[in-house]
Amino acid sequence: MKTNANIPLKGFQGLKQNWKTDMSSGFMIFLLALPLSLGIAKASGFPPAMGVLTAMIGGLFTSLFKASELTIKGPAAGLITICAAACAEFGGDGGVIYDAVTGMQVAQNFHAWQMVCGVIVVASVLQILFGVLKFGSLSDFFPHSAIHGMLAAIGLIIIAKQIPVLLGDDPSIYKGESVMELFRDIPKFVMESHWHIAVIGLTGLCILFLLPLLKIGFIKKMPLPLFVLILTVPLAIIWNFKSTEGTYALVKIGNFWGEIRINAIFEHIGTFTFWKYVFMFLFVSSLESLLTVKAVDNLDPYKRASDYNGDLIAQGSGNVLSGLLGGLPMISEVVRSSANVGFGAKTKWSNFFHGGFLLIAMLFMIPVIEMIPNAALAAMLIFAGFRLAAPKEFIHTYKVGLEQLVIFIVTIIVTMLEDLLLGVACGILVKFIFHLANGVPLKSLFKAHYKKEVYGNDIKLVISESAIFSNLLGFKRMLVGLPENANIHVDMSKVKLIDHSFMAFISHFQREYNFRGGSFEITGLENHKSFSDHPLSTKKLIKS
Repeated sequence: MKTNANIPLKGFQGLKQNWKTDMSSGFMIFLLALPLSLGIAKASGFPPAMGVLTAMIGGLFTSLFKASELTIKGPAAGLITICAAACAEFGGDGGVIYDAVTGMQVAQNFHAWQMVCGVIVVASVLQILFGVLKFGSLSDFFPHSAIHGMLAAIGLIIIAKQIPVLLGDDPSIYKGESVMELFRDIPKFVMESHWHIAVIGLTGLCILFLLPLLKIGFIKKMPLPLFVLILTVPLAIIWNFKSTEGTYALVKIGNFWGEIRINAIFEHIGTFTFWKYVFMFLFVSSLESLLTVKAVDNLDPYKRASDYNGDLIAQGSGNVLSGLLGGLPMISEVVRSSANVGFGAKTKWSNFFHGGFLLIAMLFMIPVIEMIPNAALAAMLIFAGFRLAAPKEFIHTYKVGLEQLVIFIVTIIVTMLEDLLLGVACGILVKFIFHLANGVPLKSLFKAHYKKEVYGNDIKLVISESAIFSNLLGFKRMLVGLPENANIHVDMSKVKLIDHSFMAFISHFQREYNFRGGSFEITGLENHKSFSDHPLSTKKLIKS
């Protein structure tokens, strides 16, 4: 266990103290982030290099704010579906924009992704406002099963959209198809695949899925995408993709530095579509990022608690700059952030170094980057999608409780058929229906009912009515206000229903409080019936 004396210093003192480990981790994250950023941008409907620009800003710029110490900021697979849908809905590639009042030309040769950049900028300003108003804790309102269902649906959508790219089919043929149609057309994609491209894509998949099974030390220490590039780039050169395959076979960067200018277009700001995507970006990017910060705080060997609101402000500021210059929305990305911890990073300077290495790559390595086959990037994205929608996610949710699995699946289905916001809304609605059916009083749906008794350093909390996701914020405000190093006794014997979200929160709070030297005890659950054998399952009070 780390002591307070071991906690790394912050700011420039932290840089001086930990620059070797942070630079080393930053370099490894750079190797992971470069191909993923290219692939995420391309799948989102943006020029591939704009993904690298986003990650560059996420490293060099957001590190200057009060961001989480160990998270890596950059484009994420979880936002591909929103970006791609927004690009498709705005359309307008190569057109001219005229002022509605004067009739004068105000922009030309604009692209759909530039209009999406305008959406990103507005959403980012609201994100900063959320941080200033201290709305970071609102992420606790959303039930775990609905959020995991949303992420699983995103994973399935990514897989469906990248299978044709993996096999080398012409992207223009399937553009506009729904997710269900893409899955249905898999046999057609296989029959019409370009075998050179398909071999590269399938080779990438084999590396990503099978290489971790080999118990070889140096393989575990290296980013898997690096191995994909080491094997697939030479194949693309040998088979002369530049001449023999279509323009969609290799990554195209073009005049990257010539594209760095104000790209955001706000022509549609008065439309419903514009604001629909503003709130989708705001909701998903903020929520997914905050969940990542929480997860990485758990992995932090020094158990540092991040300032969620400060991280929102940092992320929003980075997103404003990224959106203005033509980049994608960034979040605290879970794969790169967890890898950052694994590589031994100590402070947020590792995020800064990762951005610095990306800058160097775009200054000196563009010809090399343009040798990367798109099928290899598709393999990486399919692997990322699989991690979001892996069978173990369904199994874990079922083990927590059958009602959690129902919420999880409803969220997935509605998200895939409609959109993310409606999917999460339906998941929350199903959750409310389950709670009301299990006897949760209407008066406690959103209000936390408890009584606090203080006896010197001993504090007794008697919770009543219900302890569920929708009134969790009230309990959280009370719990975080408790003094340190006290003896806390929580009596749950009068609670009619305790859901999984509350159990997950209070169990985590208990571990953290006891870790800091206090005493936090939970009693009164012996008369509750668990919905499954999982320790954090929903629990209902039964008559003794």
